Formats: sequence, structure tokens, C-alpha cells
Amino acid sequence: MTRSRWAAVAAAVTAVVLVGAGGFWLLGGGGDGPEGTAGRFTAAWSKGDYAAMRDLTANAPADFTTRLARQRGDLGATAQEYTVASVGKPKGGEAGGAYSARLTLAGGRTWSYDGTLGFTKSGGTWKVDWAPGLLYPALKEGQRLSAARAWPSRGTIGYADGSSMEGSPSGSVQQIVGPVGPAADEVAKGLGAPYRKGDPVGVDGLNKQYEKRLAGTPALTVQIVDASGKPVSTIKRFGGQDGRPLRTTIDARTQKAAGQALSSADKPASLVALRPSTGEILAIANKPGGLNRALLGRYPPGSTFKVVTAAALVAGGMDAGTPVPCPATINVGGRTFKNYQHESFGTVPLRDAFAHSCNTTFAQLAVERLGRKRLTEVARQFGFDAPIVGGLPAVRAAFPGAKDDTAFAAEAFGQGEVLTSPLNMASVAGAAADGTWRTPRIVPADLASQAADAGGRRPEPPHRLDPAIKTALHSLMPAVVTEGTANGVDFPSGTAGKTGTAEFGGGDDPPTHAWFIGYRGDLAFAVIVEGGGTGAEAAAPIAATFLKAVS
Repeated sequence: MTRSRWAAVAAAVTAVVLVGAGGFWLLGGGGDGPEGTAGRFTAAWSKGDYAAMRDLTANAPADFTTRLARQRGDLGATAQEYTVASVGKPKGGEAGGAYSARLTLAGGRTWSYDGTLGFTKSGGTWKVDWAPGLLYPALKEGQRLSAARAWPSRGTIGYADGSSMEGSPSGSVQQIVGPVGPAADEVAKGLGAPYRKGDPVGVDGLNKQYEKRLAGTPALTVQIVDASGKPVSTIKRFGGQDGRPLRTTIDARTQKAAGQALSSADKPASLVALRPSTGEILAIANKPGGLNRALLGRYPPGSTFKVVTAAALVAGGMDAGTPVPCPATINVGGRTFKNYQHESFGTVPLRDAFAHSCNTTFAQLAVERLGRKRLTEVARQFGFDAPIVGGLPAVRAAFPGAKDDTAFAAEAFGQGEVLTSPLNMASVAGAAADGTWRTPRIVPADLASQAADAGGRRPEPPHRLDPAIKTALHSLMPAVVTEGTANGVDFPSGTAGKTGTAEFGGGDDPPTHAWFIGYRGDLAFAVIVEGGGTGAEAAAPIAATFLKAVS
């Protein structure tokens, strides 16, 4: 059919087709005529059934289905709806008609246009007559539709005071922010429209977690392009929207102090600091880079877990002055548990047993006075087994059910199968300081559930501890610094904490991670040095350096 004949037929419309949710309603025509073909053709087009469209098309080119699929892909259409607008009265085996198109493009923008349909009858069957203009009225052979996108300015990531974190020379800060790079095909598909392979996207850190907020919406131009992709004409323009900034809870001064404090570590180490009264993360530092061990590392907490066990004992009726045994060794279920260097303090107040980190005390009392169920309940009050929904991926602290009393005795002082991260233990220290455990977060509370890894989950609600627990811990933890295992470290006044020396690996003399957790005022923290030895020797001095810098 010639172009002049097509236009004449399309103009000669005498029968109108009204389209509703249930299909199309023909006025003045039967379903077996061009009206029926038009309805089936547009329905198949809407569903993306290009093979069915080809079967309904006369003189379809060999690459018909490829052209249809490419048009949708080049436009980045996430939805398409084609409906019959009108069908003319057949004349001499030919008829004309029109359709309406409604496409949803990148950023939810809607683009509508009207096109023409030509019909020809061959062998008693009506088919749509092929021409390049079938896909869009102004298209010529060798041309196609495409949508060009221009990404706007990306939102910035900032410290709590609003200053930018981007461009910082600190590797820990850059780890928090995360890099931006070209999207792989599977990443672009996962993000959905308007993303395509090669678009700039957050690869890790907050840039990845808040990609869509930071990236904004690209400007969009619908164009006719030639075979090489060169624009021929512009059909429609849509404006873009700049990315929105993301302000974190990270305090620039505290973050700098954390990074500098780790500079003395000769092994992999991490430091996390947070504000107990809110759960806001103030600093995350790792040395070296690579794995963000502060949030994703899984370690036995060692004696830092005695904060939790002591809390359970206090909730069960004990207090800081309750006399407790601290023998050099005890036997539970055939296994011998010992104190560091086989120390024995006899019968002492709970405060002293905690300050001197008596393993035997906590293993024995856990089995005899607490039981597995009760300690598990209290551990959960300190955030164990709770998901961390705080803006960045973070592992949850795990306190698994012990299979017997021997395993349970080990868990009572942070060994066995208990695993946690520096972030988790900083939140434990924060709960001891404030009397309430809060989900640690690096973004405002209303944004935490919007992170990519959160999946819409809301943060765990605060866990308020028994007031007696706070009172007791405010006696036990300062004693560690003033007269216990960390009394040889030069801490600023008002520091409270707990050392930890956590065994890992095997053998008669396994290596140990060094821990120190604590608080000072409305600042809680956790330090770990992987394979560092004892908490008092390796981790506590780092914590003291950090606290002096932020005092």
C-alpha cells in the first residue's frame, strides 16, 4: 500500500472502536473484519507478544520482532498500552484506522502518541499492512525511536554537621561512603528503570544503600535516531530531578579520633563509637581497608560478654556486692574452665569478680543460677539475635542455644558459639551506659528502613533494661578501669569498660582477639584487634587514646 493510499484510508474512518478494561467494543463492524485484527494486534502489542503481532502483519520484515522489542528497550518503557482508536470502512480489500499509545518511561514519566493502522485483506484474512510508520507516524526506513537520558547532579553524603564526607583522605570514611562506578548489566536490571548498563551507580557503602535517593531522576528526551544512533529529531522532553543529599550521624571529630587511635595497631583492628541515648553511630574505623570488619566481622566476644551475663545475674536478684566464688578452675560436664593465668580470688563481691574477669565465676553462676533460657532472654535485651537496620549492612549478634551445660558455661563468658561484631558490642556498651538498648544507626531514623539491604524492615524498637541492671553495671564497669584488668591503662576519668580476650582457632594455646568495650558520658565504643592477644594489652590502650582525643 502506498503512503498516500495509507493516509487516505486512515482518514476514511466511519466505524469507531471504543476500548474498555474487558476488551474492545465495535460500533458498526464485526469481530472478523479489520476491527477484530486491530483489537488483536493492539492487545498483543500491549503484552509485548511480538510473535503474535507478526502473524497479524502483512509483508512483515524479517527483523519485525527485533524492531518491536528494541523500540521498547531503547525507550526504556516499563509499561506500554496500545488501544484501537478507530477503524474505517473497508473498501476494495483495504481499510485504514488509528491507535493510541501510552508508555511509561524512566522515572514514571508518561508519554502518549497517536499512530495509524493500515489493513489489507488477503486470502480472506484481514492483516495489518507493514510500513515503518506503523511504529510511529514519522518513522522512515532505517530509523527508530530512542530515549536519551542525562543524569542530574548526584546527592552528597555528609557528616552530622552537614559537611561533605566525599573526597576525604580517610580510607575508613571512604569505606562508609562507598565508590560510584558503571553499573553491570545485572545490577542495572536489579535496580530497574531508569537504569541501564553503564550508568553511574553506588557500588558499595552508603552510595549503594541509598542509590536512588542520591542519584535522582535523569532528564529524558524521546528522539528519532538513524541506524547509527544519531538523533534526527526530538519528539518529547522531560525534565530531571537532582539527587537528594544524605546526612549521616557520623561526627567528623569523633571519626578522625577513631582513625588516628587505630594508627598504632600492628594488626587488623576496628573501632566503633555511638551515642547511647539515641543509637546514632558517631564513628566507624577499620585498619586496614577491605572488609568492613566493624560492621560485618564475626568474632567471639570473650569476656566483654560478661556485661550481659552480669546483667542477667542482677536481674535474678544479685547486686554488685553479692559474694561470689572465683576459684582458679572449675569443672562443668567434664571440661575444666580456668581464669587468665590461673588466677584465684576466693570469695569476692560480684564487682571484683567482674573487674578481674573471673571466667570461673560467670561459668559457674550461669549454669547454677541462670539457665540457658534466662541468659538467652537477657542477651536479646542487649540486641543479640536482633537484625541491625541502621543504614548499612551489619551482621546480627548471635547467641545460639547451647547443647549442654558445658557449652553453656563457655557461652556465659563469650566463648563457644557466641559471635558478634564491634558494632554489636558498642551497642551493648551503649545499653549499659543508658539503660536502654537501641538499634545502632548511621542515618536518621526515618531513613534507616529505606536502605537497600533493609527491604522495608523497620529497626528493632528500643529495649529498656531493668533499672537495677543499669545501677549495677555503673558499679561493675568503672571498677575494670580503676582496679581491674585495665587499671594499668591511662584512661581519662569517668571511663567505664570491660576487657575481652577471646580465643579462636584450635590447639592447647589458641590465639586470641583483643577487645575493649566501654562508655564515657554519652559516648559508647568497642575496639577489637584481631589476634592481638589480651584486651588490656592491645585494645584498651587504643580506646584510651581515642577517648583522650574526643574529651
